[in-house]
Amino acid sequence: MGERPVPPAVQLGHRTPASQLPLLPFAQSRSKQSRDQSVLQGLLGDVPVLDRLDDLRRRLVRSAVAIGVGILLGFAFIDRVVNALLAPTRRALPEGARLIYTQPGEAFGLYVWIALIVGIVLAMPYLMYQVWQFIAPLVPPAARSFTIPFVLMTTVGFLAGAAFNHWIAFPYMMAFFASFNTPDLRFMPKLEDVFDLYSKMMLGMGAVFQMPAVVFFLAKAGLVSARFLWRSFKYAFLVIFIVAAVVTPTGDMVTQTIFAAPMVALYLLSIGIAWVFGKSGSSGDPVEPAEQSSRE
Repeated sequence: MGERPVPPAVQLGHRTPASQLPLLPFAQSRSKQSRDQSVLQGLLGDVPVLDRLDDLRRRLVRSAVAIGVGILLGFAFIDRVVNALLAPTRRALPEGARLIYTQPGEAFGLYVWIALIVGIVLAMPYLMYQVWQFIAPLVPPAARSFTIPFVLMTTVGFLAGAAFNHWIAFPYMMAFFASFNTPDLRFMPKLEDVFDLYSKMMLGMGAVFQMPAVVFFLAKAGLVSARFLWRSFKYAFLVIFIVAAVVTPTGDMVTQTIFAAPMVALYLLSIGIAWVFGKSGSSGDPVEPAEQSSRE
């Protein structure tokens, strides 16, 4: 029997070139740590981490105080606010039906939650100002003068979403659910369930109506353009319905459509905002190398 040939890699005196040697583990860990530190330094800028945490603590305390003042003002008019928030549900109830609560502290808890929501809504401009002051060191210097537009657009967007939910989305949805009332099936919703659905829809609509504000700042930074948004409309339409299906509190198509319809309208409005406020000459699309060489 013949001897097997010895592989070149294990022959005596064979050396692996230095370029093919793997990096040492501690060298890899040091390189990774340096990359992580560079990323963290890019996010925090020249401000130390402890200073950023201390700044976050101060702004959270100030925001909590502002919300507390709003809660006190909300309790001063709590009966009017509760009647106004429950009015869409009462109009949708069939004749003879009424809201009920089955737990001893359910009605009291509702009043507390409504006062909290009133406090957040009243303090919204100050809360958005604190958010902007916290993230201002992270944004480019040219965009740090957008304090008033940020506070104004985010506050108006949230209030517009809450108003759309109160006068359009939630009443239509409750009317749809009440349409299944029959002599054998009596529609008598619980107070806690109704308000839980109302608050989730209000927060969802408030977040959805932030789309114009987000597009405004992206367009001012030259990251998106009206042309790019218009060309991506068919993909955005699909993504909007997927997002609506995820964030919808219930699983029915009516509620999903109620969430998706304003998102489509806001996307079209955002295209106009990007066209008006976007940087001139920025297309928002990556330039192909051939196209760039032909321009040169």
